[in-house]
Amino acid sequence: MANVNIQELLDSGVHFGHLTRKWNPNMAPYIYTERNGVHIIDLYKTAAKIEETSEALKKIANSGRKILFVATKKQAKDIVAEKAKSVSMPYITERWPGGMLTNFVTIRKAVKKMAQIDRMKTDGSFDALSKREKLQINRQREKLEKNLGSISDMTRLPGALFVVDIKKEHIAVAEAQKLNIPIFAMVDTNSDPRQVDYVIPANDDASKSIDKVLSFVTDAVAEGLSDRKADKEKVKEAKAEAPKKAEAASEEKK
Repeated sequence: MANVNIQELLDSGVHFGHLTRKWNPNMAPYIYTERNGVHIIDLYKTAAKIEETSEALKKIANSGRKILFVATKKQAKDIVAEKAKSVSMPYITERWPGGMLTNFVTIRKAVKKMAQIDRMKTDGSFDALSKREKLQINRQREKLEKNLGSISDMTRLPGALFVVDIKKEHIAVAEAQKLNIPIFAMVDTNSDPRQVDYVIPANDDASKSIDKVLSFVTDAVAEGLSDRKADKEKVKEAKAEAPKKAEAASEEKK
């Protein structure tokens, strides 16, 4: 895993917090100073937290569990979607569907409905419908795709949540807390870090800052997935070699 470069974080504006009057006192340990009425985040602490978070996420990815990325704010959604896709992880960048975690069974039913519509289009039954029915089903499919398409491969609850802006995504955070799902997050100076298991103190409003932090995080996830693949290959090779070794051992005994 690459070491976090402080200068890179500085160049990306990760250190800019919110106005001092909007701060959350629980973020005090992560604040370096105040400049022109704005809190400045201690980037040495940010770097340490990115490395700690990356190590934990690498282990989760290596275990085969999914990490659900959540960011619905305008400046984060495209970045998060791109980064999550690059490591084949689910993400929510449109409105958070209430009960996404706490009522996961219902959400899965909606995803199955989407798959059912797709089957209708391939088996020909869709063609037998009236023009009006086709239009209604297509609209339903588009709505499901927009809200749930990115989690269609998530067949069970995620092993962790990664959130950009815990104030905006407070419903997602509350649901994860209720189910004891570990929460990883970029936390700005106006938020309460006590809601999060793995805090990355950082500017969660600027796209450059979000992109930089997400790059480190998804690199670690990719590493965990790569290690998992390598481990599977080793097991496969060992199984293939086992009969040969047994045969060789048998020959030696003769």
